[in-house]
Amino acid sequence: MKSKVYFTKQFTEEALLKLLAAVGKTPTGKVACKFHSGEEGNQNFLHPEFWRPLVEKVNGTVVECNTAYDGARNTTEKHLKLLKKHGWSDYFDVDLMDAEGPDYEIAIPDGYKIKKNFLGKNIKNYDFLVVLSHFKGHPMGGYGGALKQLSIGCASSYGKAYIHGVGEIEKIWTSDHDSFLESMADAATSVVRLFNGNAIYINVMKNMSVDCDCCAVAEDPCLKDIGMLISLDPVAIDQACIDLVEKSGDRGVPHFMERVNSRNGKHTIVTAEKHGIGTRDYELINID
Repeated sequence: MKSKVYFTKQFTEEALLKLLAAVGKTPTGKVACKFHSGEEGNQNFLHPEFWRPLVEKVNGTVVECNTAYDGARNTTEKHLKLLKKHGWSDYFDVDLMDAEGPDYEIAIPDGYKIKKNFLGKNIKNYDFLVVLSHFKGHPMGGYGGALKQLSIGCASSYGKAYIHGVGEIEKIWTSDHDSFLESMADAATSVVRLFNGNAIYINVMKNMSVDCDCCAVAEDPCLKDIGMLISLDPVAIDQACIDLVEKSGDRGVPHFMERVNSRNGKHTIVTAEKHGIGTRDYELINID
């Protein structure tokens, strides 16, 4: 059966809340809103003012985890300072989920490449997950969307290195590339199962560079803004974004898709579908 993905070309507060209403699932209990805090120096990440109407609507706590690479977010002390500098902690309750250990270890019995995942331990405190993704390119994954937020995004600093290294943290930057992509799909699957249907996914196709918001020095956007999407299916929403880029006719498409294809980025989507956490077969419903 096709998954439903709702789409709007608008980027207004009203459009964001209209998307939330369209998906037909209301976040309940203690709600975690997973976002990307933006590396220091990055010019493309979506700022807290953009997300504020939605986070307030669901009464959410903004959650994030430390990184596994050098920068302004790889220690709790530095990351908390950057969260303040970027305005996140001015607007929201912010939970740096791996600020203090130990990590929350969960099993992935059917993982293709990794059999366990290490999450920021505070993720256990939440009943519902709202994944807020800025869709863009990525230096290693090819693209970044809902599946990356579920996997690398929810993983602790150690967990990020574990995924990148395909279970061997010393190989964080040297592991077999397709195995790394499959590890991301394994990790994403574990988080989807953890929330057991209590999750929604929003991808925003704006400021789309070939580089991620984790890059302090990122290339400027190469595509015109396309729109915003929401779904209960992380596989479908990421596939829909790739399809919208390819069908857009934008002159920046070859450059953007070279980044996706040279890193075999679609392999993550295909592997996640094999895990059964979603389908690439979707219906795109325009709500404008």
